[in-house]
Amino acid sequence: MAIYEDLRDASVLVTGGGSGIGAALSEAFVAQGAKVAFIDNAEAPSRALVDRLTPGARHAPLFLNADLRDIAALRAAVEQAAAAHGPVTILINNAARDDRHEMDAVDEDYWENNLAINLRPHFFTIQAVADGMKTAGGGAIVNFTSTAFMLNIGDMPAYTSAKAGIVGLTKGMAGKLGPDNIRVNAIAPGWVMTDRQKELWVTEEGLAEMIGRQCLKEPIQPEDMVGPCLFLASSAARMVTAQVLIADGGMM
Repeated sequence: MAIYEDLRDASVLVTGGGSGIGAALSEAFVAQGAKVAFIDNAEAPSRALVDRLTPGARHAPLFLNADLRDIAALRAAVEQAAAAHGPVTILINNAARDDRHEMDAVDEDYWENNLAINLRPHFFTIQAVADGMKTAGGGAIVNFTSTAFMLNIGDMPAYTSAKAGIVGLTKGMAGKLGPDNIRVNAIAPGWVMTDRQKELWVTEEGLAEMIGRQCLKEPIQPEDMVGPCLFLASSAARMVTAQVLIADGGMM
């Protein structure tokens, strides 16, 4: 893993940072020597992650238990992170839930709840950290979208709508916050082999079909999102903003 010296001692906040891709990102920023806080509502894996990463860490990670659908709780968690580590200067909006759902089964409550998980927290977390970043002289925000909305996948319309919305949010916030030296970019992963994906969705045939469409003929792992995210969060990407980095093994 490349070392980015400017990430040492930086105040980093990761949403959904207790498992899956988020856990890989939390671990990577801890390894950079950053002050990492992560928000999750999965108690057991988050506590286990803290226990695993704390020994030998320059800064022990801080787990903040909150449901991102609760905007008041989200704002309180951001305040806790800032109180512990100083104003958040690197925000990783990673949290998501990609449940499959048929069009005819979606009602108003399901639609609103899906976007309350997959899109709404991205904006309100940015809103909550923006003033601190401005005071600090700048910052970096990385939003996780997905290639799912680019592939015409029809069995999760609320999810793909949210992920498309993240691209629009990324570009709008890049324009708004750029004058304050705050960069906003997005990463669009392909099909990443998290434990949840393997437990719920991955089949031997489905994975083989996906790898067959990729240029790089290997399954994508959570750790494969670390390099792109660290780059976009660091000063190595000083003049990169309003961009979507696709990390899908060359399927698109």
